[in-house]
Amino acid sequence: MNGMIIGKYVPGDSLIHRLDPRTKLLLMFIYVFIVFLANNGWTYGILTLFTCLLLFLSRIPFSFMMRGLKPVLWVIVFTFFLHVLLTKEGHIVFQWLGIEVYDKAIQQGAFISLRFLLLIVVTTLLTLTTTPIEVTDGMESLLSPLKKWNVPVHELALMMSISLRFIPTLMEETEKIMKAQTARGVDFSSGPLQERMKAMTALLVPLFISAFKRAEELAVAMEVRGYRGSQNRTKWRELTWGRIDTAFMLFIGLLAIALWLLRS
Repeated sequence: MNGMIIGKYVPGDSLIHRLDPRTKLLLMFIYVFIVFLANNGWTYGILTLFTCLLLFLSRIPFSFMMRGLKPVLWVIVFTFFLHVLLTKEGHIVFQWLGIEVYDKAIQQGAFISLRFLLLIVVTTLLTLTTTPIEVTDGMESLLSPLKKWNVPVHELALMMSISLRFIPTLMEETEKIMKAQTARGVDFSSGPLQERMKAMTALLVPLFISAFKRAEELAVAMEVRGYRGSQNRTKWRELTWGRIDTAFMLFIGLLAIALWLLRS
């Protein structure tokens, strides 16, 4: 699988693959909050070790993960340099043509970039180790209390699951359209900003048309198969919460406590 891996599923029989989807969703949501507790080297080191442990238990090769994250690495690099250039704290370590770089700026840029990378890796692991139907069932189960207020929980969960799976599809479609338009003489990378904005029209219009076409095909396919939402719908596989799921939740709780105690 080439290109962006966010939203794709990699079949496997690892410990992370076998976890209840509700456990993985809760782990991801909790991780998104506790990652902001880290504010020094010790806390970021613990978070990095925990993320590497999840990656190891999922049996997803590190090289495969990094290759798949290449499309978003430039955002992380941009974030780092943005903090380096705009933060004016600490001692000056570099000065050239009026540009001053501070040691605190480098440290803060590194921490924020690492935080961004860890968030992307953990959220990507969710889709790499969980099938679309598991994501939908897990979200529906976690949001089930909202049914008391007539919230269409099943439809919301299905919509979010389909949105995740459409990310790699749209990225592949974008790449194909860019290659086709480049072959026709459209230049996306050079020229004045106004010309490049006009060139983007040649990319966005067919991309939107393709997206609407795929959405229509999916809707027709679901309708032909008799899909009627959650009404009278049974599940082939029932979700079961096991001891290993409880162990993971306790572990993420201990991790949150450790980060709180060790933060500056």
